[in-house]
Amino acid sequence: MNDNQLVYSTDGGRITPQKSEPKAPKGDGIVRIKRETKGRKGKGVTTVHGVELAADALKKLCSELKKTCGTGGAVKEGVIEIQGDNREKIKAALEKRGMTVKLAGG
Repeated sequence: MNDNQLVYSTDGGRITPQKSEPKAPKGDGIVRIKRETKGRKGKGVTTVHGVELAADALKKLCSELKKTCGTGGAVKEGVIEIQGDNREKIKAALEKRGMTVKLAGG
């Protein structure tokens, strides 16, 4: 047995990591707004699914929606979450931006 064989290395070696920009999620072009309480200890949030924007533009849109509703919120896994039941306010704000919006059950 040869003692010079490499068993484990933290060095990258010849493998070069491929850099790719995150792509906006593909959808049907319809933004869906839904009220959810599951997994939130009974507290409702309004979720916005299907917005086809890049991550930074999605954060900017979330910030504008939070200001419109006067409440907190976040972007999690490409879904905008706004605290409280603000479906009508969010629908009006998104329709002003020219998006097709549907209120989903919830």
